[in-house]
This record gives sequence, C-alpha cells and structure tokens, in this order.
Amino acid sequence: MSNKIRIGIIGCGIGDFHAEAYLLDPRAEVITLAGLDTDRCLEICKKNHIPEHTTNYEEILARADIDAVSVCVPNYLHKPIAIAALRAGKHVLLEKPIALDATEGEEIVRVAQETERVLGIAFSKRYRGDVQLLKKQIDSGALGDIYYARAFWNRRAGIPGLGSWFTSKTLAGGGSLIDIGVHVIDMVLYLMGNPEITAVSGATYSKLGGQGKGHWAGARFRQPTEVVFEVDDLATAMVRTGSGATIHIESSWAAYGAATDEFGVSLMGDKGGAEIRVKDYTKEPALKLFSDVEGVPTDLQPRVVHRHEHNSIVEQFLNSIIDGVPMSPSGEEGVNRARVIDLIYESSQLGREISVSEVVAGAPAVFGE
Repeated sequence: MSNKIRIGIIGCGIGDFHAEAYLLDPRAEVITLAGLDTDRCLEICKKNHIPEHTTNYEEILARADIDAVSVCVPNYLHKPIAIAALRAGKHVLLEKPIALDATEGEEIVRVAQETERVLGIAFSKRYRGDVQLLKKQIDSGALGDIYYARAFWNRRAGIPGLGSWFTSKTLAGGGSLIDIGVHVIDMVLYLMGNPEITAVSGATYSKLGGQGKGHWAGARFRQPTEVVFEVDDLATAMVRTGSGATIHIESSWAAYGAATDEFGVSLMGDKGGAEIRVKDYTKEPALKLFSDVEGVPTDLQPRVVHRHEHNSIVEQFLNSIIDGVPMSPSGEEGVNRARVIDLIYESSQLGREISVSEVVAGAPAVFGE
C-alpha cells in the first residue's frame, strides 16, 4: 500500500491549480476528481495524471481510501460539501472564500474542531515569494510600527462570468470584494500579524456589470445575451485597528481606470515602507522596500524567486496532516477575512461606519490573536 496522502479533488475550475500543486509534492497522490463538466475534468485528469473521474462528489466522500479533499466549487457549496467531507473523516483544503459569510464559516470551523480534521483555506497569494520576504522584514522590525496600509486588486474589465454563479448574490455571496478582494485582505492582515479590527467604513458599487460591460475576456464562462448582475463590481473600505493603524481596501472587477489587472499591498511604518504591485500577473519582481540610507531616501527592489502559490498551500496542508504543524492559512483566518467582508457590506448598506462591537457583540474574538 502507498504511504502517500490520497487526495480527491471536488470541482474542475480552480481545482486544476490544486491538481498541479499536488502533482509537485511526492507525499500526495490525487486518485480521483469530481466535476460536472466532463470534458474539462477529463482534460485535467489527463494533464495531471489523475486516474479516475466522477460526476458525484459524494462517491469521493464515501471512499475509505481517500484521506483528504480539495473543495473547489462555487461559494454557496463550500459549507455543505466541506462539512460533509469533515464528517466523513476527510481533511479539507477549501478554496477561498471560506463560505458565503462568516456565520457559515464558523460552522465549518466548528465541525473541523469536532472531527479533529485539518481545515485549510487556499489564500494562495500569501505564499508569493515577495509576500514571504516582506513578512520576514516586518517581523524583524525593519518597517517599525505600521500605521497605514493599502490592499488593492483592480481590473479594468475582469468580471469572471457575467450571468454565471459569480454574479449571483445567492450563489456567490458578493462580487469583486468576496472574489478577488478577499485575497488582498488576507495578504495585508497576514503581513500585519492579524490585527484586531475595531471599525469599518465601506461602500460598494454596481455600475458596469449591470450594463453588460466588464466581462473578462479570459473567463471560461461565455457572456450571455441577458445579464443577471446582483453583486458589486467595485468595493472600497477604510478599516480601523486596535493599534490605531488604518487599512484602505479597494477591489474592482470592472472600472474605468488605468489598471488592466493589478493587485498588491502597500505598508507605511515609522522606520520604513514597502509595496508589492503585481501587474497583469507578471512574474517580474514586484516588491519594493523604502528606507533611508545615511539620511538619503532609498528604494530597494529585491530579487525574489517566483513560487508556485498553490503548491505552497498544498505543502502546508500536507505538513499539517502528516506532522501536526498548525495550518496556515487556517479556518479561523478564513472566518476572520469573511467577517471583514461582511462588515464592509453591512457598512455600505447602512451608509456609515460601523464598529465591530455593535455588529458582533458576543461573537468569537476572531479579529485578533
């Protein structure tokens, strides 16, 4: 019998990235893939040497020879499938976001704790080489006290699928903020050491998607003739933390601006600053560090080795299963990010800043560690 961790993948969209990552780790073996798009699934199976395909994910959960699953399905299916997998005794690597909202995420985390299974969330951007280098710089004190940060992901025309599940409030839970904004929210909170969030002032907009504009040319979903667009195509927020630092968050699927597809973070501390700005998914160095050398303002651009981001997530997931290493990103961090998003949407609806205490009084303290 093989001593490898035997994996099942549920979902043949982003599930392709998971399959590639497992293939790179000799400790894992993907033996089956579940998905309804048979042609796409068979293509992924062939490319990644996966021997089996099924259209019924429950068949995977029923198998005693499956140790862990990657759940890579639309957001509204995260909670039921993740909980079913955990109760079936499987470790779960769940694509971001953890669920439609923080309440659903808390349910998943609770079941993971009850079943003593590993639960990880695929915030892949935190394992970019530049993010990891910057994290070491911050933890060493090189930036000093970080008092302001910005996290952004802006697309000129990047709605993943007009009329698909992505643009349904019921199926996705939100738009640009929950889809791509959650990545940079995780990046900035991870870099800052998961600070306590005290208040949020947010605003969301739906200006272009409803007009049928902003469809992402690279999306695998075809643009429909009739568009259903119930979510945000742009979101912005100012977040206050317990230390007094503030974080500006901005995400857009579609907006008339200079960026084609650009994401990153910038941080300002009392000893130095930093910026990561990734344009059109380039693999070129994206990190800049700002400081003074002998009183002279100095910009540094380290040469950072590109990392396969999902491979790093899978590596952490397998470390946690095999060696008991705490999972990072954890389910609790997934709930944390979901609650920030919930607060931004709530603030936008109310049209004012809201404090965390007035919204989540009595809730678990997931905003600080």
